Formats: sequence, C-alpha cells, structure tokens
Amino acid sequence: MHFMTTDTMTHEDEAQVVEQIRDGRERIVQELSKVIIGQEEVIEQLLICLFAGGHCLITGAPGLAKTLLVSSVAKIFHLNFQRIQFTPDLMPADITGTEILEQSADGHRQLQFVKGPIFANVILADEINRTPPKTQAALLEAMQEHQVTAGGQRFELEEPFFVLATQNPIEMEGTYPLPEAQLDRFLFNVLIDYLPPKDELAVVLQTTSTKPEPIQPIFTGEDVARFHAAVRRVPIAESIAAYAVRLVAATRPGRDGTPDFVNQYASWGAGLRAAQTLVLGAKARALLNGHAHVRTEDIQALAHPTLRHRVLLSYRAEAEGFNVENLVTRLLQEIPTEV
Repeated sequence: MHFMTTDTMTHEDEAQVVEQIRDGRERIVQELSKVIIGQEEVIEQLLICLFAGGHCLITGAPGLAKTLLVSSVAKIFHLNFQRIQFTPDLMPADITGTEILEQSADGHRQLQFVKGPIFANVILADEINRTPPKTQAALLEAMQEHQVTAGGQRFELEEPFFVLATQNPIEMEGTYPLPEAQLDRFLFNVLIDYLPPKDELAVVLQTTSTKPEPIQPIFTGEDVARFHAAVRRVPIAESIAAYAVRLVAATRPGRDGTPDFVNQYASWGAGLRAAQTLVLGAKARALLNGHAHVRTEDIQALAHPTLRHRVLLSYRAEAEGFNVENLVTRLLQEIPTEV
C-alpha cells in the first residue's frame, strides 16, 4: 500500500486532509459516545497522539474504562488491532514472536519465525506495568524503530504502528515501574480519573439497559498516513517553538536558569524528545481545533501529558507531597511565553 508523504502531498490534498480532520473529529466523538461518556480531555489527548503518529500511555485505577476507551478508538480506525494482556508470567517471545523448528517436504529442518501479536497496526498493551521490566523491554525496539529483531533477522512492522498502553498507578500492589527509556517512547502519559456523579449515573443507566450500537470505522490506514503528513506541515512561529524548548529545559535541575523549586524537587528532567513531542502534539491539536497555526495555548494544554512521565522527582519532593503535576503547573505559571 502506498502512503502519501509530506513530499507528495499537494496544497489541494492538504486542504482536503485538513477538512477531513475537522469533520472527522465530530464523527469520532459521535461514535465514541455510543460507549464512552465524558472524559473529553482524555479523548482529545488520545486523538492528538494518534494524529501526531505517537504512542500513548493511559494511567488510571482499575474500572475506569481504560481498555474500553482504547479498543473503541482503535475500532474507529480501519486497522489491524491486537490486544496483549500483560501479566507477571508473560515472556518477551509472547509479544514479538518465536522461532520454531519446521520440517520441509524433503526432510530438511529449519527454524521458522512465527510472528507475535506485535505485528499489527494498533497494539493495546493492557496493564503494561503488571509484567517485569524484561518483558516490558520487548516493546522498546518496536516502539522506537518500528521493527522486531529475532534470530539475527529484522522484521519490519506494518505502518501505521501505534502502541496504546494502559497502566495502573504504581502505588498499587503487583505493579512494576516502567523503565525511564521506555516511558520516554510514549508521546503522552494521559491520566484518566473518576467521572463526575452526573456522568457516572449516565454510564450506569446506559450499561445496564440496552446493548450499545457497534462502533463504525471512519478512517483507513491511508487516511492516517495523510493525517501524519498534514500535522507536520502545520506552521509554528519560532518564538512559540522556543517557548516549548524553554519549558522543557526548565525541568532539568542544576542548570543555568532552572527555577529554584525544580532544583529542590526534581532529580532528573525531560530530554530533547519532550520538546519535540510538545511541538508535534501542538501541531496536531491546532489542526483538530481548526486553527491555521500553533498557538501558545496549544503548547500549554499539552505540557502535563508530555512532561508528567519524563520528570523524576527527588526524595524531598515525595517526603513533602510535591508531585509532578505541581511542578508542571508552577512551570506554566513562571516560565515566560516570550523573552
């Protein structure tokens, strides 16, 4: 299948894609409303992540419809979908695939690689932090390089390729914290919280009555590739990009210009990938909201999901009850949008 790139897309093509994205947002919300009530901000951040071509981590307590949300969004895209349930006894080969010994018709034996569930367009990594780090790491190469290496051979993954992972809060029993290198591969860490009483009542009434209508696919793999190309062409002023870079740089303790509270409470800050994520995500958000270019509020709206999993707090922060959400909020208040 041929996917359109930024080089082959004409201005007419781009205008059609932008219109498709704007119209598509309403259709997506309409389809999701069949099974999901509320969580508008979570849905927006998840769509931004997909349109930007990144992986997404969704964090929340059990029973908050994380899995339902991800599987419902996956159905909107007419793509090959696989769910992997992460458990303590899951092995890396259960994700990537394994080699088996096969005998040919002429009696010769040879190793044959049998592809695992990672070979799909959309991967739901369910409760990813309930499996040990060794198995978690099996996703690293696939997420970064979009390939799997097995038996000395490289196997390309079909595009587009997304990992949508759910995890329980690390304070819960039976969880393993994700390695920093893997956390950094996720474009966003989206927090999903309990619904307000009104929405919770609506969920109870809806789920205990009639069976919901099936979700209809809206976009194809070709559409998704066109969206990725269109997002990268959204213009951003250098001053706004510089603000994103300053915001990320301010999370790094021990550097010139780092705020005092960051030096006190952070032991490790966000890297370059965070600034790239902020800019790319802001472009996707601008497109989804019908804006012709990136605005400062696009950067600010995505600061929390971009930075919350990339900043490591100190023991002092934990002792004083100062969390990453507090740190990012103060950065948004103190880092000037212009210099």
